[in-house]
Amino acid sequence: MRPVPRGRGLRDPDLRDRLYELLEHDPLAYSAGSRFIKFIIGVIVLNVVTMILTSVPELDAQFGTLFEAVTILSLMVFALEYLARLWTVAGHTQRKGSALSDRLGYALSTLGIIDLMAFLPGAIVLATGRHATLAALGMLPFFKLIRYSPAMRSLLAAVHAERRALIGCIVILIGAVLTFASLLYAIERDVQPDKLGTIPQAMWWAIVTLGTVGYGDVVPVTPLGKLVSTFAIISGFAMIALPVAIISTAFAEEVKRRDFVVTWGMLARVPLFSHLSAAEIADIMRLLRARTVEQGEILVRRGDTASSMYFITAGEVEIALPSQHVRLADGTFFGEIALLHKTKRSGTVTATRKTRLLVLDAQDFHALIARMPTLADHVHTTAKARLADTGDLALAELAQAEQDEGPAT
Repeated sequence: MRPVPRGRGLRDPDLRDRLYELLEHDPLAYSAGSRFIKFIIGVIVLNVVTMILTSVPELDAQFGTLFEAVTILSLMVFALEYLARLWTVAGHTQRKGSALSDRLGYALSTLGIIDLMAFLPGAIVLATGRHATLAALGMLPFFKLIRYSPAMRSLLAAVHAERRALIGCIVILIGAVLTFASLLYAIERDVQPDKLGTIPQAMWWAIVTLGTVGYGDVVPVTPLGKLVSTFAIISGFAMIALPVAIISTAFAEEVKRRDFVVTWGMLARVPLFSHLSAAEIADIMRLLRARTVEQGEILVRRGDTASSMYFITAGEVEIALPSQHVRLADGTFFGEIALLHKTKRSGTVTATRKTRLLVLDAQDFHALIARMPTLADHVHTTAKARLADTGDLALAELAQAEQDEGPAT
């Protein structure tokens, strides 16, 4: 009987894959990965709050030991997370390189540098005992939220996409600063030699004026200088509006692009749409709206008028029928029979865990199947297949439809 080599668990590729999924996957709230993300975000917030409170002498004198313990624990968590990411990234990059190249790629990436800076400077300063410097460096972990915040990632992506235009704005701003500073220097250097006696001094005035801050520490006193200042102030509005407009437009486009990708990915999980072309899926995407329901939340109630059809992209729901309970998970859909027969809901639908859905309203549903015969055939085929199983939701919905239509006839 051969002995099991020591340390084998650390070299277990399955363990590394599982840990990578825990660190990098963006799951639903009921999963271990999401709990880990919430834990890291909580540590980041706690660390930043601690660093802010440490700068208050009264609080630091009273709770200094507690603050130091929280800081040490936070830095340990960030260090362990960084080492775990460094270890698990091997073999999980798009490049077909070695484990060393994968790890170097992560270490030199923007997120890798942010992860490193979240704990390394703080650990060095903590070892030297310079608490004031530590408080300043304590804000670095805040930037780790970029990894977990889609909005911050979208903003950075927007800035990166418009970097050439923004660089152009900076060049224009530098030109405006030099122009107005030179003019005011020529006009006011003899009148205010202590404040505008050099072009660098005049540049400070130009920057403050173009930025519409107006500290008032340097102001022109001659009529011509005031006239130049008027044009500088008006130009300052353009200096601010131009980059703001560029970034806001790019940010809106980035959010729209991200939502498009997310919705496309959600649609890809629904087998009903797997046979459709890209143009047809794009057409459907305009009609669908995403919805997330929490665990235990009731989506529809028995007896409600059927107003929507639902596609489950992630999660699970339980449908309480009069005779039994039915559970539906990823990739399935429900509510189509009630819409087809224009009847009331035959069961109460409750989310058994946090669930992501795509909702198709009744009016859009009928319009969609009217102009997409292939989709209509697929829906009817699925409904017939469900009717073959007596325990399926579709049978109960059809029975409910027949009961409702019976008295009318």
